Amino acid sequence: MGLWMLLLLHLHLGNAHWGEATGISLSAPSSVSISSINLEHTLSFQPGPQTPSDAQFMVEVVRSRKQLWKPVPACVALRAGQTCDLTRAFKDPFDHYVARVQAFTATQRSSWTVSDSFLPLSDTVIGPPDIAVSGCGNCLILHLTLPEVLASEHLKDSHTDLVFHVRRTRDGAEFTLHMPYSEETVISYLQTGVEYCVTASVKPHFSKAIPSEAQCAFTSPPPRNSLYMLVVLLGAFCALVFLLMALVAYGSRLTFSVLKTRLPKSLSYVILYRRGSAPPGLSPQSSHDDGSSDHLKRSHSEKSV
Repeated sequence: MGLWMLLLLHLHLGNAHWGEATGISLSAPSSVSISSINLEHTLSFQPGPQTPSDAQFMVEVVRSRKQLWKPVPACVALRAGQTCDLTRAFKDPFDHYVARVQAFTATQRSSWTVSDSFLPLSDTVIGPPDIAVSGCGNCLILHLTLPEVLASEHLKDSHTDLVFHVRRTRDGAEFTLHMPYSEETVISYLQTGVEYCVTASVKPHFSKAIPSEAQCAFTSPPPRNSLYMLVVLLGAFCALVFLLMALVAYGSRLTFSVLKTRLPKSLSYVILYRRGSAPPGLSPQSSHDDGSSDHLKRSHSEKSV
């Protein structure tokens, strides 16, 4: 590692000497960094102060075993805001690499800005596995699919364990399990009818890992409590009462319609009068008085004859 640091110091001094000899006038790029997920490496940078809009950027890499700068073919004419894919340039995951970036125009160029040393195998981050969760009574069944990168030649024997973080939704109680990888994993001795949320992550021996998003499931269908049943019964009772009231109202209208069409007119008046809805001047009493009056008139006529 000491020789590697001496090499980096030599590269910095060489860049400074080269800059003085060529009359550099552009600001050097800044914030040069390399990020990596699942062994896919990306270099990013920021243009230096007062860099012209027509400036382009070139990326070169060097590895500790060869100590020779090589341009990255896809990154020799980048624009501000673009990134450089270094996945192919960093072929050996066990070797150390360094990248550098330079700004240039048709007539000017900047000094090189060098990144930190990068070891692909340890500086990459392993992404989360895909996980599906289902209940099995007092347990959970987990179906897992690992990231494809873990099947590569360099990593196929390095992932032996998975880390499961389990949280009970009801009260937030948590625990963690370390288990060997299997496409189907069972977490046992859980409470029946309770919801749990599970996250999973690979436990590599060489780098960091990103956990999956939480997936939640009930161990078994939750029981229906007494309050739920009470609400259901009360709703059914109210619906039944409403139906009976509607039938009574409809039956009353139907009865009135039949009586109105089939009973004698005078009887209909009596019924209407009893209900308080007889037409004015047509009460049973008035009908009786009219009848008595007619009878008196007929008697008087007969006596006169």
